[in-house]
Amino acid sequence: MVAGETSGDLLGAHLLAGLQSRWPMLAQPGAAVGIGGAQMVKAGFDAWWPSEKLAVRGYVEVLRHYREIVGIRRQLRTRLLSSKPALFIGVDAPDFNLDLELELRRSGIKIVHFISPSVWAWRAERMVKIKAACDEVLCIFPFEPKLYEAQGMRATYVGHPLASVIPEQVDASAARTQLGLHPTDPVLALLPGSRQSEVAYLGVRMFAALALLLAMDPRLQCVVPCVPALKPAIERCAHEAGLGAVIGTRLKLLHGQSHAALAACNVTLIASGTATLEAALFKRPMVIVYNMHPLSWWLTARKRLQPWVGLPNILCESFVVPELLQDRATPKAMAEAAAALLADRSARERISVRFNQLHAQLKRDTVALACDAIEKIL
Repeated sequence: MVAGETSGDLLGAHLLAGLQSRWPMLAQPGAAVGIGGAQMVKAGFDAWWPSEKLAVRGYVEVLRHYREIVGIRRQLRTRLLSSKPALFIGVDAPDFNLDLELELRRSGIKIVHFISPSVWAWRAERMVKIKAACDEVLCIFPFEPKLYEAQGMRATYVGHPLASVIPEQVDASAARTQLGLHPTDPVLALLPGSRQSEVAYLGVRMFAALALLLAMDPRLQCVVPCVPALKPAIERCAHEAGLGAVIGTRLKLLHGQSHAALAACNVTLIASGTATLEAALFKRPMVIVYNMHPLSWWLTARKRLQPWVGLPNILCESFVVPELLQDRATPKAMAEAAAALLADRSARERISVRFNQLHAQLKRDTVALACDAIEKIL
């Protein structure tokens, strides 16, 4: 298995637990190996490399780490070809996994890719490579299998695993107690991303927006779930935005705990990515933001197929929540959009109703459906 970042690690851990339940021998040491994070390791995975090594987004950002990433892929390919596994599962990370899967499949190794790359949103040309690289694609959105079946490929809708993990009704009061927050003062969850490049481009902007929000409402509490490796960088961003004095009081930097933060908050200011779908499953209104190197943005924007970037908006096919991307992702714009949601209870309730519908649509017995599909391939 290869999972490329925090969200992939979480998905991979859920799937691995299901595989071990279906095939108990996979719980033995060394039975499930590759690249994964802390959650997969906790489930008994032997991580030859940590998933953080692959947590890079954007063309320019990838170039900075290109030699290391290519070196890891070359070493991994050599190890897998020398003692062929029964199955290779690529967990997201398509830029890393698809080329590797292509080579492994040519050698006779069975390949399952979980989850479907977003060919419906951008880079549709990858469909050709996916067809050549994969025996089965496990899809987490209901409209995806038809796209693959039209190309003569095997694809199975398994639902989104987090839709079963995250409860449909969330206890915000319990989450606030867990995090030591005031029970009635408003709470903002600030999620600047799980990649170093995301924190570099978004961190100071988002904390500057928080400074403006605190000036508007001194009662505001803010929680920031931090990937442990990135916590020092996130704390530096807070200091750079002039918020050092409120760290530990109005601003809490958490060690992980993203689900508790989303459960506790009224609104989240959040980097575009898988975390936005988690926020939607928690029924939380959000302001989706993103900023990257200008050249990466230009190249990415040219390949977009949808007017939306945030997953909740793509799935709802409308701008249910605001998106502030690239030059529009200014501290002032972020603060104004978040303040508008914090002040408008009826808007928050409308968003929550739409996200409830989305949750029901995505909730399936993901692990059992995935294991059924994998069993057919094996």
